[in-house]
Amino acid sequence: MSNIKYKQAIYSVYPTRFVYLCVYFPYLFQMCWAFTISWVVMLLQLMCVEAVPISIDKTKVKEPEQVETPPDTGLHYDRYLREVIDFLEKDQHFREKLHNTDMEDIKQGKLAKELDFVSHNVRTKLDELKRQEVNRLRTLIKAKQDIEGGNDIAVDHQALLKQFEHLNHMNPHTFEVEDLDRLIKSATKDLENYDKERHEEFKKYEMMKEHERREHLKTLNEEDRKKEEEHYEEMKKKHADHPKVNHPGSQNQLKEVWEEADGLDPDDFDPKTFFNIHEHGYDNKINVFVTMQTPTLEKIYDPANEEDDMVEMEEERLRMREHVMNEVDTDKDRLVSLDEFLVATKKKEFLEPDSWETLEQNQAYTDEEMREFEEHLAQQEKDLNQKADDLQKQRDELERQQEQLNAQKQELQQVTSPGLPAFGPQGQEEDMG
Repeated sequence: MSNIKYKQAIYSVYPTRFVYLCVYFPYLFQMCWAFTISWVVMLLQLMCVEAVPISIDKTKVKEPEQVETPPDTGLHYDRYLREVIDFLEKDQHFREKLHNTDMEDIKQGKLAKELDFVSHNVRTKLDELKRQEVNRLRTLIKAKQDIEGGNDIAVDHQALLKQFEHLNHMNPHTFEVEDLDRLIKSATKDLENYDKERHEEFKKYEMMKEHERREHLKTLNEEDRKKEEEHYEEMKKKHADHPKVNHPGSQNQLKEVWEEADGLDPDDFDPKTFFNIHEHGYDNKINVFVTMQTPTLEKIYDPANEEDDMVEMEEERLRMREHVMNEVDTDKDRLVSLDEFLVATKKKEFLEPDSWETLEQNQAYTDEEMREFEEHLAQQEKDLNQKADDLQKQRDELERQQEQLNAQKQELQQVTSPGLPAFGPQGQEEDMG
């Protein structure tokens, strides 16, 4: 796979949390190698040159660029994944094999077999990382069991076992080939399902927001309810009143980025130059698709506006990213090469795209889904109320049994010690007269 294709891997990721596993290795290597070389050169200069102090115009000194870590994948084992990759990259043999291994072979676990050839120091550190991860998972699972057990909730053991799918928990002491194989395959599968799960979460968010709005209306009198409905419609209309949204990935949108983000003349737009600009930015973790979407999203959403929901903005961003990847990523390897990019710019969809329908034009749920959602909430409320009633009955029964026990103790005291005063439930002396 070409180096350009590796560098464009970030095209396919979600802006804040979504980094494809197999791209981490070359990405981190490039960053670390460049960083190391720069410091070696600097140290040599300091050792070989004896300079006298001079005054420096600090206004003309450029601040060193900050090397950022890859964005969070959103996986519950993200830290473990990062640390394993970091230490594997330190082994020269593994690093060389990585750069010569095809993406599909990496996904199928063939790279994992190279673990047998890494240095002893790296293997020792990987063993330590695995033990820490196993202990972390055990602690979390125990806490979850304690909480659910204390609330009389049946523990889902299968769900708990899934927390260990990214490693071999039967061997909690050493990091083996199977562990690396599981880590790669688990991350690949989890990341591929992430978009679908995000869409489902957003749908539930939108339905809950609508449900709460309806419930609030029920608490108002007729006059206030009318005002609230008018305000709601006004906010919807205000949100929908935004400039035209360019079709994601179209020539018009790229020109928008070219002008607003890159500061270039739109009349000089050139697809290859555009690609190279953002490919170069990849080393600084600039995601071209995030960059492409940002000017468009800023036309629709403003965090200062009451009518604009930032959760909806992130869903819009995800929809745009998916759409662009479906049109550009022809080999479906979740990467975008220069060739794929240039081919996409010659399509009719790039030059004469259809209009893009934003979220307000595409309701996230159907009326039937909303009805089922509210029925589910009603059933949950009914179950909770029933459980509360059962708990109250249990409490009443315990109090009744306690009273009976106190009465029996009182009678027993009277029988065994007829000359002593009787005591009530709270220990107060009672009048025996």
